[in-house]
Amino acid sequence: MENANGCISRPSRKRKLPQEGDEMLNFSLDELTEDLLERVLSWLPASTFFRLSSVCKRWKSIAASESFKLACSWIPSRDPWFFMVDPNLNQSVVFDSAEKSWKKLNHPPLLLHNRNRDSIPVAASGGLVCFRNMSGNYIVCNPVTGSCRQLPPVGPDSQDLSLHAIAMNVYTNYHGLYKLVLISGDLPKLSFKVYNSSADCWEDEIILRRKADDCMEFDSDDDDDDDDAVYFLSKAGNLVVTNMQRSPSKQYSSVMTLKDDEEVVYFLSSSGTVMACNLTHKYYSEYPRLLPVFSEYSIDVVECKGEMLVVVLSEFFESASLRVWRCDEKTKTWNQIAAMPPALSHEFYGKKVDINCVGAGDQILICLSSAELCSYVLCDFVTNEWVELPKCSMNGVALEFMSAFSFEPRIEATV
Repeated sequence: MENANGCISRPSRKRKLPQEGDEMLNFSLDELTEDLLERVLSWLPASTFFRLSSVCKRWKSIAASESFKLACSWIPSRDPWFFMVDPNLNQSVVFDSAEKSWKKLNHPPLLLHNRNRDSIPVAASGGLVCFRNMSGNYIVCNPVTGSCRQLPPVGPDSQDLSLHAIAMNVYTNYHGLYKLVLISGDLPKLSFKVYNSSADCWEDEIILRRKADDCMEFDSDDDDDDDDAVYFLSKAGNLVVTNMQRSPSKQYSSVMTLKDDEEVVYFLSSSGTVMACNLTHKYYSEYPRLLPVFSEYSIDVVECKGEMLVVVLSEFFESASLRVWRCDEKTKTWNQIAAMPPALSHEFYGKKVDINCVGAGDQILICLSSAELCSYVLCDFVTNEWVELPKCSMNGVALEFMSAFSFEPRIEATV
């Protein structure tokens, strides 16, 4: 059939909408009560929260209401955002794992103040990120809303101690209940100090004892006996005898886990071992080394789904190898759980690449950097999928980041 313009028209394949009996087809969000609308909107992706106020007056009012924040707090989890570390930027850059895209956020005014311009992120949990300035003071921030809180000074006695690790744990985002933990001292004498948000104060310092069955020695960080260690892999991919050294770029690299009502902070010691500080029972222990001291490699510790994992970039047989390890707590042996395909990791060989990692659920974001390259890889260690993130550019120039911290984008997270 031809129409008036001489073009061929074809019968439409669209079905006619039912005229009766299907009221849902004419349903409008405007018909929802305030409470129901807030619950519906709370399930939207976090990135859409920035646009709620521009839709209409009603949605703008909802976006600013406390009841909407409460509705958002009932969402069990959100896809993580990765807060990228670059001290030279005057704004925050995050990678949205849900939309697989980069986002730029304005720095909160408190971080732009002269005394805090040198602040860098040192820990994150829930919807909050903790910053530390050169004076040793801490600022807790919600990167999505920009709300900030400067914590009371730690105290001169604690600042004189060698700081090993900074860890953070958020108990409830909506009520702003969280703690910040500092691990300090010189082995074999370690202690920890806790900031409790509910009391807005630092608690008394607590001494950690060495676990009774921990046979590690701390007489010297430069123990020559480490050079005699033998290293090999079993056919199952398990590391049998281990040693490792620490990458200096992660000065306060640490993670906190909560399992069986026990809080444990893990960090890398200056001699290159994974240290575990049990805050509940007030003791510490040392894990076996992962690689020989004389090997050249980079390492970092991450937390995924409540357990501690270790990521190692090393070189074997004229190629680079990037692997994820889990420690068997009963046998104290390291088991490989994921490995980057050699075709992807080979490009890192001979380039003295440093890795800085952060975990979130089943994912680990790995920042790889050297004088020759800068790359960001997202690893799903359950499926063993490895995906390189797109470059992040500003004014046509690709940005390079040292590391990242993962947090959940939650507008209800209070400081």
